[in-house]
Amino acid sequence: MQRLRFLLRPGWLVLALVVAGFAFMCFYVLAPWQLGKNTSTEHRNQLIADSVDADPVPVESLLSGTALGPDDEWRRITATGEYLQNSDLLVRLRSIQAQPAYEVLTPLQLSSGSTILVNRGYVRPVQGTEAPPVDAPPTGQMTLDGRVRKSEGTIPGKEPIIENGQRQVYYIDAGQIGGVIGTDLVDAYVQLEPGQPGGLGTIPLPQLDAGPYLSYGLQWLAFGIMAPLGLAYFIRAEWLERRREKSAKPAGDSGPVPVARKKPFTRTRPAESAPRTATEAKLADRYGKGR
Repeated sequence: MQRLRFLLRPGWLVLALVVAGFAFMCFYVLAPWQLGKNTSTEHRNQLIADSVDADPVPVESLLSGTALGPDDEWRRITATGEYLQNSDLLVRLRSIQAQPAYEVLTPLQLSSGSTILVNRGYVRPVQGTEAPPVDAPPTGQMTLDGRVRKSEGTIPGKEPIIENGQRQVYYIDAGQIGGVIGTDLVDAYVQLEPGQPGGLGTIPLPQLDAGPYLSYGLQWLAFGIMAPLGLAYFIRAEWLERRREKSAKPAGDSGPVPVARKKPFTRTRPAESAPRTATEAKLADRYGKGR
């Protein structure tokens, strides 16, 4: 364990926390999000495919109380009743065939007494993003062909607005819209088929393909696996480098070799001559030696 003590350094601890957080997001948030969208898309496509060969049924037969069953969305239905006049609403920020559009909603009072929203189709904005005038729906009782849809729900901050005298919403939510028009609505709506009374631009059905959600989910799972493996690779590389540096030192080497200091250079004076004998002294005095 002594060799792995470098992992306790702040840099390594921060890196480990980042990798752990990223892997957690991949496994428990991002991958489930994409895989869940793939599952819901496949379920939707199967419902649409099954509805192609099914005969239309009265919309009231699909409503359990005031709500739609979980497997009844996209069913072909008939709805008999009267449009409520002066109750139109526009759905903002829609895109139909890759172009901006407003969808038009009008309540239909069914012959059974309940009221359901009808998505009559779409209109294109004018002068940039301004909503155009919308033709009023026909009066009198009629039978409409369409597909039943679930309410989309809404989020806080996306409240209905009035712009240029027209009521507009961001989502097709029966509860919210019922509060705007003052009518209790079935928690579902009808999307009209082409050529129906009061119909506008026909909203096309979704393409029956699963989309890229499955591959995206698998990619996030792969990223969640690769991140810890990458961290393990760098830890091993660091450990091997430290081991290599340690093995490069001589055995028993505990540190740098001390350098011996040189003594300062001092100039020595020559030793004095030994005392001379009496004869040598006489000769020196006679011949001048030693002077």
